[in-house]
Amino acid sequence: MRKLQHFFEEQAFGVCTRLGEILSISTSSIRLFFIYASFLTFGSPLIIYMGLAFIMNLRRHLRKQYNQIWN
Repeated sequence: MRKLQHFFEEQAFGVCTRLGEILSISTSSIRLFFIYASFLTFGSPLIIYMGLAFIMNLRRHLRKQYNQIWN
């Protein structure tokens, strides 16, 4: 089960994990929120999820570039 969870977290951009760390909420409850909200609102939370994933990847990329410039 841990291998499956680790695989999913690697492939799912880590958005729920990061939100859980920031808000001090378990990642499983955040994932359930996204799943239930997606069913109730016909997928609109997926747009928010993808936007957060894009922002996280952009910040990660900019941090790498910043470190390469100053090292």
